[in-house]
Amino acid sequence: MPKVKVNDIRIHYEVHGEGFPLIMIAGLGANVDWWDPRWIQAFSEAFKTVAFDNRGAGRTDISNKEYSIRLFADDTAGLMNALGISRAHALGISMGGMIAQELVLNYPEKVEKLVLCSTSCGGAKSVWLSQEVLGTLTTDRSALSPEEIARIMIPLFVSQDFLNNNPELAEYAIQQMVKAPISNEAYMRQLNAMMSFDTYDRLSEIKAPTLILQGKGDVLIPPENASILDKAIPNAKLVYFENSAHGLLEETETVLPTVLDFLSES
Repeated sequence: MPKVKVNDIRIHYEVHGEGFPLIMIAGLGANVDWWDPRWIQAFSEAFKTVAFDNRGAGRTDISNKEYSIRLFADDTAGLMNALGISRAHALGISMGGMIAQELVLNYPEKVEKLVLCSTSCGGAKSVWLSQEVLGTLTTDRSALSPEEIARIMIPLFVSQDFLNNNPELAEYAIQQMVKAPISNEAYMRQLNAMMSFDTYDRLSEIKAPTLILQGKGDVLIPPENASILDKAIPNAKLVYFENSAHGLLEETETVLPTVLDFLSES
């Protein structure tokens, strides 16, 4: 599995397919193993699809730098440079959507189109998650195994109905999540970076065509956040998915064509 030197770290990445580049930016604690294979397959049939592990996650180095969403965006831009990619579509989910916002704001020349999934602008203007969910995110992980952590986190990503009806997919997801688990230290540093993130006052500067996808059943990022993004970003289109939770897995058959149609529009 390839790694490349970017800034002060080595980033682990994967490339699938050929064509115009699509950069896929993962969320809190996640890495390339976490992406739904159906997403990778669908996107790689149309684009040169690049997935990677954010700083501290998966097989990418941790480093001693103070984490911030801006730093993660700098890493993403640096990865593009290292791979010889001058311009690409950017798709980010959850914390990855926050990184994608910082990427397009600080490197507008690098982003053709923007896809923001299950994310928010952060700060005082955003709608924050419940105390119960925050409690789950900040659970002391030090005494838990990677599998125990995965089983605690899965219900935050998908609906209970989906878990009940697709137990084999839940087990597959857990197997993927424990392949290269994030350390407790790096996880908390990523979480703190999310907590201090805020782009609201700069969203009007985003010029790239933007697609916002949001599940109505999301408990991690309250769905109202998608509407806040939609109203603040000038050239945005918002699509809600009635039966989906944070991971948008419940309606993959609709989500993927929605993204592909948007990216293919001239």
